[in-house]
Amino acid sequence: MRVYESDKIRNIAILGHSGSGKSNLMEAVHYTVKLTNRISKPTDEAKLTSSMNLHSLEWNDHKYNFLDTPGYFDFDGEVVSAMAAASGTIIVVDGTTDLQVGTDKALEITDEYQTPRFIFVNKIDSEKSDYDKILDQLRERYGKKIAPFHVPWGKAEAFKGFINVVDMFAREYNGKECVTVDMPTDMDDIIAPVREMLMESVAESDEALMEKYFAGEEFTTEEIHKGLRKGVLEGDIIPVLCGSTAKNIGVHTLLDMIWDYLPSPLDEKDIKESDVFAGQIFKTIVDPFVGKISFVKIHEGHLKPESELYNVKKGHKERIPKVFTLVNGEYKEMSEARAGDIVAFTKLQDSSTGETLSSKSGHDSYDDLVFPKPQMLVAVEPTNKGDEEKISSGLQRLMEEDPSFTWERNAETKQTVLGVQGEIHVNSLKDKLKDKFGVEVKLLDLKVPYRETIKGKSDVQGKHKKQSGGHGQYGDVKIRFSPSSEPFEFAEEIFGGSVPKSYIPAVEKGLKESMEKGILAGFPVTNIKAVLYDGSYHDVDSSEMAFKLAANMAFKKGMEEAKPVLLEPVMKLKIVVPEEFMGDIMGDINKKRGKVLGMEPFKGTKQIIIAEAPQSETFKYAIDLKAMTQGKGYFEMEFERYDEVPSQLAQKIIEERKNEEH
Repeated sequence: MRVYESDKIRNIAILGHSGSGKSNLMEAVHYTVKLTNRISKPTDEAKLTSSMNLHSLEWNDHKYNFLDTPGYFDFDGEVVSAMAAASGTIIVVDGTTDLQVGTDKALEITDEYQTPRFIFVNKIDSEKSDYDKILDQLRERYGKKIAPFHVPWGKAEAFKGFINVVDMFAREYNGKECVTVDMPTDMDDIIAPVREMLMESVAESDEALMEKYFAGEEFTTEEIHKGLRKGVLEGDIIPVLCGSTAKNIGVHTLLDMIWDYLPSPLDEKDIKESDVFAGQIFKTIVDPFVGKISFVKIHEGHLKPESELYNVKKGHKERIPKVFTLVNGEYKEMSEARAGDIVAFTKLQDSSTGETLSSKSGHDSYDDLVFPKPQMLVAVEPTNKGDEEKISSGLQRLMEEDPSFTWERNAETKQTVLGVQGEIHVNSLKDKLKDKFGVEVKLLDLKVPYRETIKGKSDVQGKHKKQSGGHGQYGDVKIRFSPSSEPFEFAEEIFGGSVPKSYIPAVEKGLKESMEKGILAGFPVTNIKAVLYDGSYHDVDSSEMAFKLAANMAFKKGMEEAKPVLLEPVMKLKIVVPEEFMGDIMGDINKKRGKVLGMEPFKGTKQIIIAEAPQSETFKYAIDLKAMTQGKGYFEMEFERYDEVPSQLAQKIIEERKNEEH
């Protein structure tokens, strides 16, 4: 692929609901530019897309970098990566149904990023399609920003000279109608609705055009083009096209309109031509054969192979022997790449997603990419014993590829715990561990890190005395136990040397070791205060070990007599849902032994619910929330505190724990 100047490049993210035809659109684009000779049929079995894919191609002496994103919410991290590199978006909509939740999410994302966008209404060849209904639903949300670039194609000749887009449509559709409509007999009845909606959008992009519009004057083709582009770039106009990816209808028009109306890199504020190279890694792929592949958006300057760059954050150098672009799944070498382009590097030594690379060591870092927090926790273990190291290595490498999940080895529960976005996400990671790293894992329910404490007070003696020929063992302590707001408090009130000061640290150490395993179910003990106030010793038989054992005996007695109870972790939840689901969500929180703490409005039609619930009830809350809100709700969760487990439930947990140990 030849070198393209910045103004000849377009970087486009493809968003939309799963099944709307995003991947099929990319097939149609590849077919249109003659990179393939086939487009899959809608009936062909579709493969689940779990990663963002880069497709670079040439169209009419321009370079397009398409970033195709997964439609499932479990892979929102891939959308974050794509939006970091894209300057424009195409939202693919299924024309045979109402606006879907994935479409709504895509619209929210482009609202948030303030990204210029097109909406491509797909499957328009289907008898079930209803383009006008989609337009109405979009108009309800965005009003006059919605600009339909659609006419009944059988009558397109009537629009010759009106706007170049219409000419493209007429050429492409060969006189076929895009949708089934009752055709009016009067041509003005056909022209008026479409032209009026489009012209209103153009007029609102510029004051001078608005005056001309109200004066009843006709716009020139140049004014229409200029007004449309300005309106699209500023977010005041959202063009809506229709077509069929499976039949390659509307794709030529879409490609032409991308060039005409979506931003070039030079329209972005942080893209500039410079003598200094700077770029950001926005996506990493772990390939078991090639190694690590890093996708980089060039923000400044240009780059040639055999360059040396600095990782601005970490300070080390990275050698770039080759610069690649990705064409139809194949990595093609480039002789040079300019500002605004998207390129791939292989085998970077120590540079990760979000980090900045520059030819200047002191260059500023670009903003970090903010990935969604985990929505669900699940444990994994190897199917084959001895594969623990393989799991750790594989997960660490997959985290480079997918920063939207976390993992840790929980020292307390002895489980490998993944923080994921949902069921589909964790199953995708499971498949990748097998396919890329040859390790099979099974999913397990998470073990709750319960705690034990006391509600009352006790005053006990722990006396360890053992005689066994020669020196014996002797340690004697009297300790008061009580609840504490601190994890552990230790104090001593020894008078007259009843316990020598040299043995007091051994008493404290003995108590700390005893707290690792409580008396109810063997869970760690917390929030207790122990005061050593008396005891006795033997000049010959006393030792540090004897006093540690005495402290252990006192601990067990003290716990038993001070009303021991089981504690469970309580999580704080921040739940974002549309208003119509508020009642269901609050009712469900109550069922989960939780409570709602407050509510506040969010982005007009949504509400944020602040709540608390026991951790044991929230491990799979992501699944429940999606089911209750048709996929429109999401949440964040963090540890808040430990609370007492209700007695009936506590007894069940204690019995289960004892059964596990036997």
